[in-house]
Amino acid sequence: MTNNLDDIAFLDATAQAGLVRDGEVSAEELVTSSIERIERLNPDLNAIITPLYEQALSAAQNVDPGAPFGGVPFVLKDLVSECSGAPRTDGSGFAKGRYVSEKDNELVRRYKQAGLIIMGKTNSSEFGLLPTTEPLCFGATRNPWDLSRGTGGSSGGSAAAVSTAMVAAGHANDGGGSIRIPASCCGLVGLKPTRGRNSLAPGYGDIAGGIICEHAVTRSVRDSAALLEVTAGMVPGDPYAPSPPQQSFSDAVKREPGQLRIGFGTVALNGVTAHPDCIAATQKVARLLEQAGHVVEQASPSIDGGQLLKSFGQVMTAYLGWSIRSWSQRLDRTPREEDFEPVTWRMYGHSQKQNSADYLLAQQQIQSLCRDFSRFFSSYDLWLTPTLLQPPVPLGYFGYSHETRHQHNSRLGDFTAFTLIANASGQPGISLPLHWNDDNLPIGVHFTGRYGDEATLLSLAAQLEQAIPWSHRHPPASPVAK
Repeated sequence: MTNNLDDIAFLDATAQAGLVRDGEVSAEELVTSSIERIERLNPDLNAIITPLYEQALSAAQNVDPGAPFGGVPFVLKDLVSECSGAPRTDGSGFAKGRYVSEKDNELVRRYKQAGLIIMGKTNSSEFGLLPTTEPLCFGATRNPWDLSRGTGGSSGGSAAAVSTAMVAAGHANDGGGSIRIPASCCGLVGLKPTRGRNSLAPGYGDIAGGIICEHAVTRSVRDSAALLEVTAGMVPGDPYAPSPPQQSFSDAVKREPGQLRIGFGTVALNGVTAHPDCIAATQKVARLLEQAGHVVEQASPSIDGGQLLKSFGQVMTAYLGWSIRSWSQRLDRTPREEDFEPVTWRMYGHSQKQNSADYLLAQQQIQSLCRDFSRFFSSYDLWLTPTLLQPPVPLGYFGYSHETRHQHNSRLGDFTAFTLIANASGQPGISLPLHWNDDNLPIGVHFTGRYGDEATLLSLAAQLEQAIPWSHRHPPASPVAK
């Protein structure tokens, strides 16, 4: 066994749990090492906004080493997650300093039951609205591969923490790509599961009509599968119940995927062509898949991308209105413009002009478009694309003012247009760190699968992880202790 805890920190969660189980390292050592790395690296990155060290040290002393992830450091995104005794803000100054969770929600309970040690809560964009993590009330999270660039969002805090080995894995959630976008920007695995695979109990049945879902960012495919193994499963009363997998998610990682029929494209559903670096990444993977015996063809779903973006925007506007009203009731506090970011307040104003019929019509339109999208998967097992239309962008790229609102809106669509369709349809999608460009920036490659079929995604992802391994890649902003 290595005595270098910095080396151990860069092992994936499965390997760290194995060391604890075998008695080669203690949970207390892992937690102490994690605290040291957070204290050393977080000032430059601003990934963790609420350290929970006392809780973590106490949990480490009572951990079950036989638990699936016994003693492994982990973080929670500060959006939706409820962790007993920890603040929750959803990235907004409206709630900052005004609310502390009284109990764990179901997902956090399952994380703790699996032995994960919660080290803190991580930065998020306000209400998770933007594909970057630069909330005014907490400041920007910086990309460990280039501190002048963003981490993506809205789970950018968790992604930066995992990428730099502050923790082995991190909770994330996804309403338009917010697991997969930061995974792409930070060189990680980001799986968005099938709608309803992870429960939102007890506080919610669904959020935004099932668009938002929960999972994690990880350094390995097997970690993503094993984490889903310990969290998946409905709670009585949940509105969605995807069919249980025919085999465990972890078993799917271990089996060969067989010959798959894969369509690939580099033009997003809104008609925008990806950046040359993102095209190069996707074409490289397409060639590799052909060499591995899969049938790969240039093919993409045929849907009205403009209508999808419009209807999706209406649903997310309603989500924002609901979020602020929910917090207003929880805090018994009236929303005021000065409590929110300018883009949030503008969107909130739009939400007040929408009515329930507008929301239901937008949902109906999305559901109709998703039938068109799903037909693609009667001919193909997977759809391969870049995760994003561009490499990681500079901090401030999505800045908003009245004068720049049109540029702001176009930049949103020209960055994330590949990811949101999986949220609309409820299908699983995964971003894999299979390419780095000449600037040493990670470029994610994305696969969308059939509804309920995470197994095929995980099996193929494991095959690609063996063909193009990435575990040796460490970002410049994650030096070992001197």
